[in-house]
Amino acid sequence: MPKKVTQSEKLSNVRYDVRGPVLEQAEKMEDAGHRILRLNIGNPAPFGFEAPDAVLVDMIKNLPYAQGYSDSRGIFSARTAVVQYYQTKGVRNLDVDDVFLGNGVSEMITLTLQALCDPGDEILVPSPDYPLWTGATTLSGGTAVHYNCVEEDGWNPDLEDIRSKVTDRTRGIVVINPNNPTGAVYSRETLQGIVDIAKEHELVLFSDEIYEKITYDDAEMINLATLTGEDVLCLTFSGLSKAYRVAGYRAGWVAITGPSWKAESYLEGIKLLANMRMCANVPAQHAIQTALGGYQSINDLILPGGRLKAQRDLAYERLNQIDGVTCEPAVGALYLFPKLDVEKFNITDDERFALDLLKEQKILVSHGSAFNFDTPDHFRLVFLPSVEQLEPALDRIEEFLGGYKQVQ
Repeated sequence: MPKKVTQSEKLSNVRYDVRGPVLEQAEKMEDAGHRILRLNIGNPAPFGFEAPDAVLVDMIKNLPYAQGYSDSRGIFSARTAVVQYYQTKGVRNLDVDDVFLGNGVSEMITLTLQALCDPGDEILVPSPDYPLWTGATTLSGGTAVHYNCVEEDGWNPDLEDIRSKVTDRTRGIVVINPNNPTGAVYSRETLQGIVDIAKEHELVLFSDEIYEKITYDDAEMINLATLTGEDVLCLTFSGLSKAYRVAGYRAGWVAITGPSWKAESYLEGIKLLANMRMCANVPAQHAIQTALGGYQSINDLILPGGRLKAQRDLAYERLNQIDGVTCEPAVGALYLFPKLDVEKFNITDDERFALDLLKEQKILVSHGSAFNFDTPDHFRLVFLPSVEQLEPALDRIEEFLGGYKQVQ
């Protein structure tokens, strides 16, 4: 028998079901000629959200100068723009050399965890989470330990649960704010509580703030690094993909603040890994300075009368009108995380629910367990389609649930 080529054992506990079996079924249906409405991934471009002209023009003008490798940390002007942006938010202890540019936030998540984790190390990750955090922790040799976020408290993290899960192997805490998949924006008290726990146990904070400019209803978005000062090492992740609608450009960064003197070895590790990948996508780096310093067109979309807010309002109201569905309001990001009545719908497998909805109504959503949520009673809905697209889609979801009973 020929010897089989098998995948690494490192992948045995890694999952990314947002792009898993349900998406594969959707692609098969599209290949067969069906038109699928994809409400599974926060990809703005297919729904008519285009990049600001100034960002496009600046990147195009710089293409002749973007043909070689840049500094492994990124071009100086872009890193300076990131520093100046956080200074306007009240972050004072950030230097240009403490900013690393990457091919999207996802690359920087993987890189910074690889530089930190040894086998057996634990990283506290929210549940529900953005599943890349759990997968990247596992691939880095660490163990993701999930702490609870409380639906009845606007999906804010449970501070006592976080505290109870800190062990002598815990190295860091992941904070996703504004949150994917729930749409929560965390209160100052919650964030300060997480900082206090990190300070007490000398943990690293990983603050995923990619949706920081997308908030609704006067929600206060607080950059975690403004609360940590010189006491806690804080890695802040953000980028252009969501607020500037350029997900495919892969332009993100990590900004490192706090007691760098305690973390010289770790920071050398991050620099080593940044050197090994040579550099981030150079053309997209040239878009960062213009994006951060210019007119913020995202505000037109999130304020009253704006397209994103109108779509959020419609989706939230309609979902809560469906018998057997309840949903907390999203005050940030691009998603709702509705809860299904498992007894009414006889649900024991939320992936099966997503597949059934796809096959019957040609609507693709992500099931809740794809976000490392341990009960099969939620799904994530992306509200990026226009009101004109979203309204009939919600009609179809209501029609589907009107007669749905999961077959065991």
